Amino acid sequence: MKRFLASVAVLGLLTGAAYAQNKTMAVSIPAADHGWTGGVVFHATQEAAALEKKYPGLKVIVKTSPDAAAQANALEDLTTQGIDALVVLPHDPNVLTDPIRKVKEKGPFVTVVDRIANDHSIYDLYVGGDNPGLGRAAAVYMKDKMGGKGDIVIIRGLPIPIDEARYNAFMDGIKGSDIKVLDSQFGNWSRDDAFKVMQDFLVKHPKIDAVWAQDDDMVVGLLEAIKQAKRTDIKLVIGGAGMKEMIQRVMNGDPMIPVDVLYPPAMVATAMDLTALGLEENMPVSGNYILNATLVTKDNAKNFYYKDSPF
Repeated sequence: MKRFLASVAVLGLLTGAAYAQNKTMAVSIPAADHGWTGGVVFHATQEAAALEKKYPGLKVIVKTSPDAAAQANALEDLTTQGIDALVVLPHDPNVLTDPIRKVKEKGPFVTVVDRIANDHSIYDLYVGGDNPGLGRAAAVYMKDKMGGKGDIVIIRGLPIPIDEARYNAFMDGIKGSDIKVLDSQFGNWSRDDAFKVMQDFLVKHPKIDAVWAQDDDMVVGLLEAIKQAKRTDIKLVIGGAGMKEMIQRVMNGDPMIPVDVLYPPAMVATAMDLTALGLEENMPVSGNYILNATLVTKDNAKNFYYKDSPF
């Protein structure tokens, strides 16, 4: 009987050891080249520490890259480390399609965040914001606020699929109105680039009623251009993402920034959480997980203001 109990105890230890085998999750994200990606890096780092505390057998490697070429090299390096899962927010999803596919072919569970590739076979799980919803929410509010008429300019993000989804949804949203798009240029989700684009718009167009920019970081730049030009014709600016500064403006009732549309950088933490559930607890997490593009107004802004956030 003693020998039997000892055997059971040893078997239990072996089973527990097998269950608690060390696993590695790699997280590949852009470096903090603007406010939103700064938020991504912050939340990824915070969540990595939280997950390693929750799952003692889990190692989380967070790797940032300054551009798509560097990220492709980083993915190749990460695969040599024998990873069990990859969470990746690609600089450019089309450029990174083949590098991500090569990772998946070696067996790890792959989660793509935010910037989705045209080839959906390269990932098991997609976590992102509602890109069409972001454009649609901005269009609906702008059309209502402007009484269905006026002259606007648009500062887009980067020429990648999520920008196209936002832009097309916005344009569909203002169809049937008398809102005229005077100009549209890419601001590369950069406040400096958006500043230059807005300067160009202000020189070319003597009257602009409103501006739609896809990202709050770009709003910071375009507002500075408007301020320096001392233009008073622009009455409405709508951005997106939920930057702390913009949420504060909405809370304070800023007439030029009455709303914002959420596209939270914390989605990378959601992606890491879901991936860890599949990796450590065998939960079914494959598929698509989309966060709502919530319209932030003065009435609900306090629910989306995080004073400790870098973005």
